[in-house]
Amino acid sequence: MRADVSPLTTKHPAHVFRPLSETLSRWAATGIETTPFHAGVEIARRRYVGYGLAKMLPLDRVLVGCDSSRAGAFGGFHHPDQGYRHLQMVAVITMYGPMKDRNPANPALALLDLLRAYAHDCLHYGSRRRYVEVAGVPVRTQYGINYRRVTGQSYSAADQCGSHHTRNLGIVMEGACDREARAITRQTAERFGVTEPLDALGALVFRDLTGTLTEEDTRRVMDVPENEEQTRYGAALSGYEKGVNRRYSHFLEEFAPGEESACHTRLLAAIISGDVTALGAWLDDRHGPGTFMGLFRTPGYFEPGLTA
Repeated sequence: MRADVSPLTTKHPAHVFRPLSETLSRWAATGIETTPFHAGVEIARRRYVGYGLAKMLPLDRVLVGCDSSRAGAFGGFHHPDQGYRHLQMVAVITMYGPMKDRNPANPALALLDLLRAYAHDCLHYGSRRRYVEVAGVPVRTQYGINYRRVTGQSYSAADQCGSHHTRNLGIVMEGACDREARAITRQTAERFGVTEPLDALGALVFRDLTGTLTEEDTRRVMDVPENEEQTRYGAALSGYEKGVNRRYSHFLEEFAPGEESACHTRLLAAIISGDVTALGAWLDDRHGPGTFMGLFRTPGYFEPGLTA
């Protein structure tokens, strides 16, 4: 499964996928300055060691799509059907912007987008996982601080549609990973003087990459009449911000007011180690015994025969 990862790209038959290492080398050979990406990775490496992550996702295990034969193809972090795949230990991503060529139309923004995706997926790669064999098939029963019984019953329930808050561990972990990835991207953009583009979609994407989207941005309907994929990309960006990042921010504000950064740091350390002891004790000190379980565990988790 891990030797042949070609099945992961079958949902994108129009795109050509190459390892991230090769993509960066090709861009550098054409004169694109790739130093910001490598500098950002070094920032991530230093930060992640503090959370207990000693090894980054190998660049050769990241597949980048471009050279698309589909008219109007538009890629980036919010392109559909991509991300980290834990069984194969491979990340599938796409080059930000029009995908008809192998080089990006906006190299600076595309490099920041790659950095955000890579920093994000490194945390997924490093999250604690546990598997059991069920009828010859590996079944994941732990991912970070989230759990699932072999019957399929998830530890925490899905949030209600349209909720501004979250009690779902999947959303909390996804939000924590992206908050960290965007902080790294923002620091890199500031260091190398990358500024917000003038076009509406580019400006929105820059704010998304750097974690500086406003409430007005999330309500904006991005309509690009000449390119349906760009319109969908803007909608996906807004949906992810409201469904993941805003909910995670609200969670930190609810349970760690004035201490959001400290809670975020403890969450990431717990996700990497898979041990909620320190995080649970920290929450208990502020909200009373059993806070973690009370927040997240669905009442039916230990009932027999349930499936998610």
